[in-house]
Amino acid sequence: MTYKNLLISTENGILTITLNRPKQLNALNKCVFEELENVMDFATENINIKSIIITGSGKRAFAAGADIKEFANFDVEEGKKLALNGQRIFKIIENSSKPVIAAVNGFALGGGLELAMACHMRVASDNARFGQPETGIGVTPGYAGTQRLTQLIGKGKSMELLMTGEMIKSDEALRLGLVNYVVMQSKLITKSTELLNKIMRQSPVAIKGVINCVNAYFTEGCNGFEVEAEEFGKCFGTKDFKEGTTAFLEKRKPKFPGK
Repeated sequence: MTYKNLLISTENGILTITLNRPKQLNALNKCVFEELENVMDFATENINIKSIIITGSGKRAFAAGADIKEFANFDVEEGKKLALNGQRIFKIIENSSKPVIAAVNGFALGGGLELAMACHMRVASDNARFGQPETGIGVTPGYAGTQRLTQLIGKGKSMELLMTGEMIKSDEALRLGLVNYVVMQSKLITKSTELLNKIMRQSPVAIKGVINCVNAYFTEGCNGFEVEAEEFGKCFGTKDFKEGTTAFLEKRKPKFPGK
């Protein structure tokens, strides 16, 4: 596959998606969103892809926000449609049945941070910077930044960062629980790959179930306990469950078929 704004590579079951607009610090525009949706659909359908890394090209930025030039003259309805479309596409990432890690190199601001938060986990380089600076240009975050930031770090600190628009460094992001790990920039993809390799040794069926259960906790009108019981029960009818329990009883490592 060839894209205008993304670089795509696959190795050992891991699809790496690299935002590739380095002159614009990988800012998100309409074309980037369209390509992200397309490649996520491809990843979902491709049985050879087991997990996903999303990162940015260059050393300066993961994604330094939305492309302001693209929406500076939007009216109220156009602005709302822009937000809803961004939320929809980031929801696809959040609900991916395959684990998605944001490998955050440099700035993750505005829409860039919202993209990182839509991923299941975040690994940050030691030069990473995080923030939702939208209030400084007269808007609120639009791609669910207010919701996911609050889910990840709590109401008080979320309110502070959203209202001040200030950036935080990677060490504070780790302390707040916004990221899972902080590593040297040269080790960013290595650490992300290492984490995904651990996950890929587990049952793909069970991993998909975990994603569904955790997301249910944050879904309005959804009973997470009921979803967990449902997912737990479904596992008993899978080949992964049969292989996992058999391997345990035979004291060997399982070879999950992912079915």
